Amino acid sequence: MTVDVDAPYGFAVRTLDGRDEILESYRGRVLLIVNVASRCGFTPQYQGLESLYRRYAERGLSVLGFPCNQFGAQEPGSDSEIRDFCTTSYQVTFPLYSKIEVNGEGTHPLYRWLKSRAKGVLGSESIKWNFTKFLVDRNGNVVDRFAPQTTPADLESKVVALL
Repeated sequence: MTVDVDAPYGFAVRTLDGRDEILESYRGRVLLIVNVASRCGFTPQYQGLESLYRRYAERGLSVLGFPCNQFGAQEPGSDSEIRDFCTTSYQVTFPLYSKIEVNGEGTHPLYRWLKSRAKGVLGSESIKWNFTKFLVDRNGNVVDRFAPQTTPADLESKVVALL
């Protein structure tokens, strides 16, 4: 479901506890949207994402994590297993959602929208791996897309500039 094709706020997502919600509650906030995985070499980035979230949430930052099992089957767990891993191993408090697909025919509409607004290397829309990041400003514009190797600490100045 989409309400506003020029912003992310109309997309429906499912929380890890099975509730459907619309991203409308994030209107006016800076968003860092990330496809995540629990068994990836980049998984320690959960710590940096959580650090950014805790540091800047009150100023208007929301980090949104979307587990994805499309890259090396590195997110095989159930929603409850993902939640338990993230809270136990990395003390994650930012919102995490049910597993989605970010590439192919089953691409979640939110990711189809994000990829159309911020292309990857050589203009590709395809997500290359876990922990690809999209930065969205307070008006719902996708400002930039970052490769998995770009750490949350590397993004801090860009996030702060939008707050």
